[in-house]
Amino acid sequence: MLIDFRPHARLRSDPPVDLAAAVAPVVSALAGSTWDLGRVRVVCDWVQYRENFRDAVDVRPILSTPEGVEVAVDVRRGAGSAPLSADSGDRVYLEGWGPGSASCVWAFNSLYWNALELWEKASGRGYEQALPGGESDARNRDAAREVVEGLFDVWEALELRAALPEELVVVELGVGNGNQAKVFLDELRRADRARGTDRYRRLHYLMCDYSQHVLDLARETVAEHAGRVSSVALDATRPLRSLGFLKYKAFLVYVSNVYDNLPTDEVAQIGGRTYAVQTRAYLPAGSADPDLVHRLLRLGPPLLTEVAPGDFPDVDTAVAFWRRVWSALRLEERYVPLPGLDGYAVTPRFNGEALRPLLESGGDVRMHVSNGAVASFADSLLLLHPYGRLICHDIFVTGVDGYRGPFRGPGKYDGSVVNWVNGPLLAHIGRRCGFDVHFEQFRHRAAGNIVTMTAQVRE
Repeated sequence: MLIDFRPHARLRSDPPVDLAAAVAPVVSALAGSTWDLGRVRVVCDWVQYRENFRDAVDVRPILSTPEGVEVAVDVRRGAGSAPLSADSGDRVYLEGWGPGSASCVWAFNSLYWNALELWEKASGRGYEQALPGGESDARNRDAAREVVEGLFDVWEALELRAALPEELVVVELGVGNGNQAKVFLDELRRADRARGTDRYRRLHYLMCDYSQHVLDLARETVAEHAGRVSSVALDATRPLRSLGFLKYKAFLVYVSNVYDNLPTDEVAQIGGRTYAVQTRAYLPAGSADPDLVHRLLRLGPPLLTEVAPGDFPDVDTAVAFWRRVWSALRLEERYVPLPGLDGYAVTPRFNGEALRPLLESGGDVRMHVSNGAVASFADSLLLLHPYGRLICHDIFVTGVDGYRGPFRGPGKYDGSVVNWVNGPLLAHIGRRCGFDVHFEQFRHRAAGNIVTMTAQVRE
């Protein structure tokens, strides 16, 4: 039996985690089980998301020859009596086994953004307040000023060579409530006036988001800059589909807190073998009618009241049902052998061979594939002018060892899904596309997990 205690830093925290209290109940339960203890892994995490998709103790089959089992413990909640069973008769499944990126949790995620106004009304707070600190780092004025100054330096150098285009394009993916766009536009206008140039007049700023409600809010926020701004509703995993007319024209693609909210699979290296992590969503028995849940996901709360008025006499009742189901929703997991990385598609453009150097870096590891983020990133690189940059603020894992420590998701942020982003994989993809990719801690806040990723054409 292998015991992997990942939140090791918390053994020296104040107060320290009680290792015995966390692990001993699980070991006692295993001793009384019929499993081959030589094929059992006990993995202990500190699941920092208070709302998540896990029970305090989960059992994950490892489908290999011979088969094994992984017992996952959330140390933050404690193992309790550690009931261990592969029998899941008390669960109501909403789907069959499949890759994480295809799970219905992403249908819930889409519903959140499509019906955000209803969720915010029910919760009594805006979605941005669910972020650590209650706001996004993207609106930081010092950070915006730094980006603007960098753009002016590039534009000045191009103008000296008579190579500056008439239209100066900036694209923002994931505009939130528009505060970041307003800060950026304010700073660019200020810098333009200070330098006595006409950059602001020539600017075309595109605010892009999946949610029309978010775009409507953002347009109100930047109303004084309306002549310089357009808004585009798009799928963040395929920005080029909507923005193909801007190919090789954008001097800046700005992304903040988007990649962590895009669909992802997970893969693992266990005992020298590569596995795909398959999931299936479930609810505790008796918590909700699965048919009503699927209707909710297909129709949304307003239409649900029309097709099931006996259950939902008004929209508020339907939204309350949605929120209860989301809180109760869990994911069951299992490990399925991958016959070959070359046969696994990260995106239609990149296969699993891009993961090989990460998975084979030494020792067991489980990581996100960040499929949606990879697709978005690769598409966005094609929007960049040869002297353009992509700047992204998000929760990145910047090295493979980062997946051997703290829990990296999935968690629940309000009504949406959040996962840390596989930075080494994005950097590898960027290099294959001819870009240098760098990571650094967000400079303009003393604490926090936000990392800034910058990509630009390799010199």
